[in-house]
Amino acid sequence: MPNQPRSIPRSWTSTLKLPKSTFPPRVSLVDQTKYLKRCSDELYAWQRNERPADKPFVLHDGPPYANGGLHVGHALNKILKDMICRTQLGRGKRVRYVPGWDCHGLPIELKALQGLQDHGVKDGSVSPAVIRKSARQLARQTVKAQMKEFRGFGVMADWENHWKTMDKEFEMRQLGIFREMVDRSLIYRKFKPVYWSPSTGTALAEAELEYKEDHISIAALVKFPLVDIPEHLTKDPLLGSKELSAVIWTTTPWTLPANAAIAVSDSLEYAIVESEEHGCLLIAQSRFEYLENMLQSELTVVIPSILGSELADKTTYRPLFKDANANPQPIFSANFVTADSGSGLVHCAPGHGMDDYEACLARGIPVFAPVDDQGRFTEKAMPHDPTRLTGKYVLDEGNDVVLEYAKSQGKLLAQHKYEHKYPYDWRSKLPVIVRATEQWFADVGDIRGSALKALDNVRFVPETGKHRLVNFVKNRSEWCISRQRAWGVPIPALYHRTTGEPLLTKDSVSHIMGTIEARGIDAWWTDSADDLAWVPTTVRDDPVGYRRGTDTMDVWFDSGTSWAEIDVSEAGRSHPADVYLEGTDQHRGWFQSGLLTYVAHQLASEKTDEPRAPFKNLITHGFTLDEEGRKMSKSIGNTLVPQTIMDGTLLPPLKPRKGKGKKQPENAEPTYDALGPDALRLWAASSDYTRDVVIGKQVLQTVHTSLHKFRVTFKLLLGALADFRPEFVVPYEQLQQVDRIALKHLSDLVLSSQKAGENFEFYKAVNMINRWANLEFSSFYMEAIKDRLYTLGENSGSRRAAQTTLFYIFNYLQEVLGPITPLLIEETWEHTPEVIRSQSEHPLRRIVSAPASEWQDLALDANYQELVAVHSVIKTLQEQARGKKQLGSSLQSFVHLVLSDDPSSSVFHQYLSELPDLFVVSSVTLGLPGQNIPTEIAEAEWQYQEVCALPDGQKGTVHVYAPQASKCPRCWRYAVPEPAESEIEVICDRCDTVVKDLDAKAPTSHL
Repeated sequence: MPNQPRSIPRSWTSTLKLPKSTFPPRVSLVDQTKYLKRCSDELYAWQRNERPADKPFVLHDGPPYANGGLHVGHALNKILKDMICRTQLGRGKRVRYVPGWDCHGLPIELKALQGLQDHGVKDGSVSPAVIRKSARQLARQTVKAQMKEFRGFGVMADWENHWKTMDKEFEMRQLGIFREMVDRSLIYRKFKPVYWSPSTGTALAEAELEYKEDHISIAALVKFPLVDIPEHLTKDPLLGSKELSAVIWTTTPWTLPANAAIAVSDSLEYAIVESEEHGCLLIAQSRFEYLENMLQSELTVVIPSILGSELADKTTYRPLFKDANANPQPIFSANFVTADSGSGLVHCAPGHGMDDYEACLARGIPVFAPVDDQGRFTEKAMPHDPTRLTGKYVLDEGNDVVLEYAKSQGKLLAQHKYEHKYPYDWRSKLPVIVRATEQWFADVGDIRGSALKALDNVRFVPETGKHRLVNFVKNRSEWCISRQRAWGVPIPALYHRTTGEPLLTKDSVSHIMGTIEARGIDAWWTDSADDLAWVPTTVRDDPVGYRRGTDTMDVWFDSGTSWAEIDVSEAGRSHPADVYLEGTDQHRGWFQSGLLTYVAHQLASEKTDEPRAPFKNLITHGFTLDEEGRKMSKSIGNTLVPQTIMDGTLLPPLKPRKGKGKKQPENAEPTYDALGPDALRLWAASSDYTRDVVIGKQVLQTVHTSLHKFRVTFKLLLGALADFRPEFVVPYEQLQQVDRIALKHLSDLVLSSQKAGENFEFYKAVNMINRWANLEFSSFYMEAIKDRLYTLGENSGSRRAAQTTLFYIFNYLQEVLGPITPLLIEETWEHTPEVIRSQSEHPLRRIVSAPASEWQDLALDANYQELVAVHSVIKTLQEQARGKKQLGSSLQSFVHLVLSDDPSSSVFHQYLSELPDLFVVSSVTLGLPGQNIPTEIAEAEWQYQEVCALPDGQKGTVHVYAPQASKCPRCWRYAVPEPAESEIEVICDRCDTVVKDLDAKAPTSHL
């Protein structure tokens, strides 16, 4: 029936099915709080009760340090963990993620001491018991504050049952593991060099060091007169009776008072050269020019070549810092001597060097380290002249005095500033020294092979992490586990009051653990020194008795044994935890300490001959950088607080909406786009965390844009589905071609996102979601279906087909975004029509599924590429018309497409009825080459054309021209034949049919 003019005016908008949704443009703070609780605490409790126990997924928390507020690095870490847990939840697993905190150690102790001093307590007068009480209180307060912030990130975890390394249960488990290692003889005490921090007064492990690349030392060339030399040299006429001195080069002159030997290389060639000022000197042959430059004088070669092996064990020299009656000291060979720097002879101080210690120990040379806990020389440095060095700090005045003394004795050849890499205490940021002290060690060498083998069954993300961890373990033979501090777990050793010999056995540790269980761990410090309750009955009869030690355990031993906190049964599981995830610095820290203690536990308890690692997947992330690529640091002042990302204050304030409400006063507080935890989470998810991660205003603006896009997309979807029911789903074979293309795109997105989640590559999923949302969904599909979605009859098959596609999109988009932006997904569920909610499962509780296999029609990809190629040309031509103000809406144009091949076999013929919607124009026609161009194009008010190359190799010509029809006031398509001059509105045939159907169903007229 032809369209009829309507003399009765009416609102055509009321006849359209425009989207309607309660979903707001922005979420309120009240609602945000509600959604936060639902999608984290309540969700974790639900899955713990509802998911099967035989499908566990365990992510073990690397405990953050309970010292100060959180920064974006903490946020990156916790959010990555949460996204992994949520991904596994979507795969039907029951997640176990119990947060933990590292609470012992020096930084907290120093803060506690500072707090006590601020309240008038004098430094040095504080008892360990007072320090421990203050430190515990500080750690407890910090844990509470950090937990509140972490929960604000939307992290789904067992917060109520969190653990702390200062919990009694944790400390007892830790002591139990220590006891196992004692029983297997993996713990021993030794006087040997360790990294020592004078600034904090304790030994340090390698993991507690930072290396400063531009440290400046005063290097020196010093000569030591030789006493005994090989017989063939004494007979050499060229040397005669001249005094000969060995030349050493050192960057630590302060260690010279502890010198015990000089090392050479067996395979190096040495030479004797003569200086007019300094006499005959023994150096490596290859260092001749270097020595000339340093002495700034010409040298004469006396004996050109002596093999190092000829000198070793046959040569002695006179020490510099001992009295004249001191015995000569030896020259021996060592494999650490090279000709790359210095003089080719190495000064050895076994009390101040790791290599020196091993080399001297093998030759029975005693260890000597005349430096106290504060890094100052003791009177033993120069017993014959104690006032010269005693009490002087070795890295400052003491170093200068050593050089002055060497010069006064005529032994200092030269000195100069030397820039090099040097270890610093990572807490005080001050240099450390190497100093021999009595310390407790764990034998890593004994378990190293088993630990390295255990890593073969671990998946590393990124893969380079394995090489890094393997190297750290390979290069470690022992682990210094004792610290000289009060705040920590005590090393449960007793010492004989006369001999000082330690008592540490399985039985003695068991006895002490029993006393701690009864009295509490603080009693180790507070009980009387004569309290025999701590001494095993087997040695109580000793008349002299034993005293309790004061050393505490390395905090890496604390956190390293945290795998014992996991209470999931290991039956059928290859590792206690499925995932460990921390920053790259933990390869030398927590990852390594966890691996070593877990392997030692398995070997000690004889559970297996082939120990496993405590983790199945080991994932590392980089550091956070500012927009200039600088590592975030409080000292630089470039750190970011996570809250400023969530409340939007890092970005410009929102502009007041025009024409809305009253004019704001000039002093009104600015309002910001507070996108909440999802903004922080989306930044973390979109970052390639396997390298250092940049964050700043530009990055966050992109994140905010994406998050707004997701909100707009969900609002549109919910509006379009307002009158849809799951029973309205149209079978795939009844969908239009563009719907099938949309489902192919959706299928690709879902499968790729699921794979990215399995591989912990969330940034790849975010990139794909952003691309899909902007291009394939918004720019392509939604543009193509708006007309039939809004203008067709409510129950028309074409409209229901579009809604079916949108229904699938809505559900799957919830699933792929669920781990990333859970608050947004919780909010979409809140606003989902009840009829859909009643027949669907909550998106955050669903077990994800693969899209229907029929959606994976590969031919649709080729079709899509050809369609968008032509669409791109159409848009270009339309812009030309707009530039000349000939065109407004794209519907105000017709398209004629001329193909080089038979159009009947092309995708354009197949899609012909859908092309107007696809291209968002009012008409599309096809033509063959050689045919006359339709006269309506030539007669059009304006027309543009362009040759188009299609992906299949075909070429065509695209014509875009002014329509030969009038605009339909209802659908806005130019589909109404030119009417006679009349004031009566005329609508197109299609709209006329829809309106008549509406009128027939309406109970009242539209007067």
